[in-house]
Amino acid sequence: MNHIKYWVLSVLFTSLSYAQGFQGIAYYQSKTSVDFNIGGRDMPEAQKKMIQERMKRAFEKTFELHFAPAASIYKEQVSLDQPGGGGGGMMFSMMSGGGGTYYKNVQEGTYSNETETFGKIFLIQDNLKPLAWTMTGETKKIGNYTCYKATAVRAVDTTQMTFRMGRPPREEAQKKDSTQTNSLFQEKKPTEITITAWYTMDIPVAQGPAHYWGLPGLIMEVSDDRTVLLCNKIVLNPAEKIEIKAPSKGKKVSQAEFDQIMKDKVKEMSERFQSGGGRSGSIMIRQ
Repeated sequence: MNHIKYWVLSVLFTSLSYAQGFQGIAYYQSKTSVDFNIGGRDMPEAQKKMIQERMKRAFEKTFELHFAPAASIYKEQVSLDQPGGGGGGMMFSMMSGGGGTYYKNVQEGTYSNETETFGKIFLIQDNLKPLAWTMTGETKKIGNYTCYKATAVRAVDTTQMTFRMGRPPREEAQKKDSTQTNSLFQEKKPTEITITAWYTMDIPVAQGPAHYWGLPGLIMEVSDDRTVLLCNKIVLNPAEKIEIKAPSKGKKVSQAEFDQIMKDKVKEMSERFQSGGGRSGSIMIRQ
């Protein structure tokens, strides 16, 4: 019942914000810790270090959240020196969930996610799934804002991401038993993860970065498994009015349909890697 009480407060604060024509821009830094396992006897150490550094930067990103009480748009800030170009860059982008425009309307309970994957643009349209937030009463300062802690539990994806580039070393292949597969995604048992969010009631909107929302104030920080999103700058009521409009490009699909498309594509790529034709070394990423 605790989260219901705060949801009512959120609706109240949002209504007050409507009357004020409230808008703002929040900037977030994203960091995801990833286990790197780069193998291959023929790969020079200098090349391994270069790959590790490039992959590390691929998982460190900056985002903008343009928000109003009813709706928001969340987009990545793409820099010129960001990893990209070539098949490796595309794979890094796919693995780290980069690119696209994420629009959510908390008043209507819907979202639209325009994203490019494998050279094709998709427009994912579906209903927002509220998280059952629990308030802890803890507070801390993020910049000049007093923030309150809330937690929620979610089930993790049933797949674990593993990317191999080329064939595994011969001795590794010999050690594999018949139950193992050299696939891009390997199944793992579902578990639950606790999401920790810090929000400020000084900015009374039920918005937040990415798909996080539903608290009685702007979400300033989120820790979800190995990913942390931290707000480091806010501009309130900018001089130039913000246009928050749902994206419209791409093939329209539901979230379930898009997930199935991705699953089929990953299976296809996995089978290609298993059939050979890659370099002798291997790169494994576990998120």
